[in-house]
Amino acid sequence: MEAIFYLENRRTFAEHMNPGELAVFLSGELLRKSADDDYGFWANRNFVYLTGIEQRDSILFLCKEEEGYTEKLFILPPDAFEERWNRARIKPDRAAEVSGINDIRYLEEWQSCLADTIRKNKIRSVCLDLDHKEGRRNWNGADWMKQYIETGYPEMEIRNSLPILKKMRLIKKPCEIEALERAEQITKAGIVAMMEHSRPGMYEYQYKAEYDYALAQHGVLEPGFSSIISAGKNNFCIHYDSYRGKAADGDMVLNDVGVRWDHLVTDVSRGWPCNGKYSERQKLLYECAYRTSQHMFEILKPGIPMPDVDKMIREYNYGQLKEAGVCCSYDEIGTYMWHGGAHHIGFDVHDMVSAREAVTEAGMVFCVDIGIYHEEWGIGFRLEDNCLITAGGCRNLSADIPRTVEEIESVMK
Repeated sequence: MEAIFYLENRRTFAEHMNPGELAVFLSGELLRKSADDDYGFWANRNFVYLTGIEQRDSILFLCKEEEGYTEKLFILPPDAFEERWNRARIKPDRAAEVSGINDIRYLEEWQSCLADTIRKNKIRSVCLDLDHKEGRRNWNGADWMKQYIETGYPEMEIRNSLPILKKMRLIKKPCEIEALERAEQITKAGIVAMMEHSRPGMYEYQYKAEYDYALAQHGVLEPGFSSIISAGKNNFCIHYDSYRGKAADGDMVLNDVGVRWDHLVTDVSRGWPCNGKYSERQKLLYECAYRTSQHMFEILKPGIPMPDVDKMIREYNYGQLKEAGVCCSYDEIGTYMWHGGAHHIGFDVHDMVSAREAVTEAGMVFCVDIGIYHEEWGIGFRLEDNCLITAGGCRNLSADIPRTVEEIESVMK
């Protein structure tokens, strides 16, 4: 992304702030795994969406004034010893180039700068990226910052910035669509590699190795999210990630994978028989999913309430399964469809957007995901594609990845 992308995002966010309000965003901290080993750092996606910076212990200030706003970015100072052992830290000139922020300061200044900003601008409220999920701790630092402000400035109102960001991230800009299109090409390379090398007796970790290798040839060193690659009975675990199973002759291989390119991540699923030839029952169920997917890409357009998209997928697929003799009544659909059929993608694979109350409009990108799980027949798979809503309808961004029975069997010959 060019710096203008992040600059425009900050400008849009500031337009939703009140005069006398300060927004604080943190990139997050490095987490210890064990002994002297750390987990790989993963920057908070909202912070990246506003800055393009993916370095730990970085802080962004946005201060809304009567007219306009000011912005400051705090980064780690140079440390020759630390950088010798780990990685080079981003320097102020590079941080300014990436983010478009001119006022770059070192991290040790943030507390005094916070006090000065609150005093000089008569700040009455602070916006924080408070992402609370039941039973899960938020590691982006917002909760810690909330405690710091409440202790030091007890009269301060704390406001959650998440609702603003969710609305902003709902509609993708042209540069985000371009990034997704490139990510789809690389996703195709990974999926096709798995199909081409598929054979009975192949372990799931071998499929994963083929996928990872294909991505690396395009400069992508890790997948967009933890790959779901399974075979046979393991297909009935929706978020399976063990990779220890072996594909027996006749087993279906399920993959649910993605690629991150320029921060945007795809999410594509395909299901194929490890031996390269669909059985009658596999083909029957797969074509139910395929026809449902095709139907959705024919009818999706602006103006549809997002909650209805899931319902439409479920109802149409039920019709296909009933016609195939699998279902007798709609009450049975939960036996074969275990999860929703539409979630947004973007900076996160399950993108943090305000989707529940949304109506489809141009620029939205979400998955059309048809999963069919027939435990009695031992067949489980999903067909998942990435849908871009356009002014006059929609476009399947992942349509070039083999998805019909004929296309997949042709690749696997």
